[in-house]
Amino acid sequence: MLQPKRTKFRRQQKCPVKGNAQRGNQLAFGSFGIKSLQTKWITGRQIEAARIAVTRYMQRQGQLWIRIFPDKPITKKPADVRMGKGKGAPEGFVFPITPGRIIIEIEGVPFDVAKEALRLGAQKLPVTTKFIVRRDYDQNA
Repeated sequence: MLQPKRTKFRRQQKCPVKGNAQRGNQLAFGSFGIKSLQTKWITGRQIEAARIAVTRYMQRQGQLWIRIFPDKPITKKPADVRMGKGKGAPEGFVFPITPGRIIIEIEGVPFDVAKEALRLGAQKLPVTTKFIVRRDYDQNA
């Protein structure tokens, strides 16, 4: 499961996630990718599930880049606990995603394989996504 090796602080405030992605919104490594169209929290488990789905379909050909990493700690209080008495214990880590952010990029596989692999990966994520192709990609070559 994806999580930071260590953090400076155990707990963090929730903070509203507003607006569109200002960085990480262009393809940087691969020729194909999936881009988020919604604002949500994505957990490390969801990212890992998407990664496994994509690599299984590609049959370990090509290369895959995950452009997001869950580094925001989320706390939760146990069930049947009264209000007050401080903030809960850390439960896991999430990545607050905004519209326009590239989530996964792949390279080294044909167009139709890439499209289906990323579609299967996108099903594992809680956001609606869009399949994108590098501008200078030539399908015939």
